[in-house]
Amino acid sequence: MERVAKAASQKAVVIFSKSTCCMCHAIKRLFYEQGVSPLIYELDQDFCNGREMERALLRLGCNPAVPAVFVGGRFVGSANTVMTLHITGSLKKMLKDAGALWL
Repeated sequence: MERVAKAASQKAVVIFSKSTCCMCHAIKRLFYEQGVSPLIYELDQDFCNGREMERALLRLGCNPAVPAVFVGGRFVGSANTVMTLHITGSLKKMLKDAGALWL
């Protein structure tokens, strides 16, 4: 759990992902299209810590474990939550408050 918390605080937006996950791809694309450059952790490519981090994300309440999005060091949610925030306009404010967006 400490590893996830430390990783989540490294940048304004951190996404835990798997390279083969289509929803992860969609969420990463959403952030890139907003002009955000998130820090991406591809859990399936981290052979040392990936499984441990995935279990920690599940304990945190991410089900499925990926995509898991952190903004400003705080857990925001998975794909459904992030898309809902985007549609309602709340995501942009969160990104601005975290310093991930300048405009």
